Amino acid sequence: MSSEIDRALAHLAAGGVVAAATESFFGLLADIGNQRALDTLFALKPRGADKGVPTLLPSRAAWRALLAGEIPPLAQAFAEALWPGALSIALPAAPAVSTRVALGGSLALRLPGASPAAELVRRLGRPLSATSANLPGQPPATSAASVSATFAQAIAQGVLLVVAGESPGGAPSTVVQVSETGYAVARAGAIAIAELESVAKHAGFA
Repeated sequence: MSSEIDRALAHLAAGGVVAAATESFFGLLADIGNQRALDTLFALKPRGADKGVPTLLPSRAAWRALLAGEIPPLAQAFAEALWPGALSIALPAAPAVSTRVALGGSLALRLPGASPAAELVRRLGRPLSATSANLPGQPPATSAASVSATFAQAIAQGVLLVVAGESPGGAPSTVVQVSETGYAVARAGAIAIAELESVAKHAGFA
């Protein structure tokens, strides 16, 4: 697997897109700071104006450069309690972040749990997109074989590299929109509402 991961890292660094397993489904990974990578990503999977791009962080500290202003205390509390893991925290994006990635100026970020995708983003050291590796309207992929069948042409052209393996499936990440005064669940998922409520209460926001 190490040589395969090394090839995937080189592909990402060159502005390519890699499909790899996260803790739930296969994601399309691309360097969100590389316009060539984003061009390739959106050619593979067009996104509507109502959809942002979930983003994986190489470390918790990496989110500061991607966000506008100070990180709210509640966001800090969620990150400390539930990262690494399946919680995406949506916050105002810094002006330098591509509007193709942020939805309405908001960027959904998470520090992923153990998975090939987590290893790739950690070793690359740059934030990566993590939109599911399927075409719009199709169910999320849980195997390299499924991704390869869907994106066969892109793979043949060398545009997309797929890391072998399977992912466990299950619920996607829970997405919370956080402000200075509280939070709202934008998408229910793997992190239970009760867990969020417990963290918020402990932090003095419930």
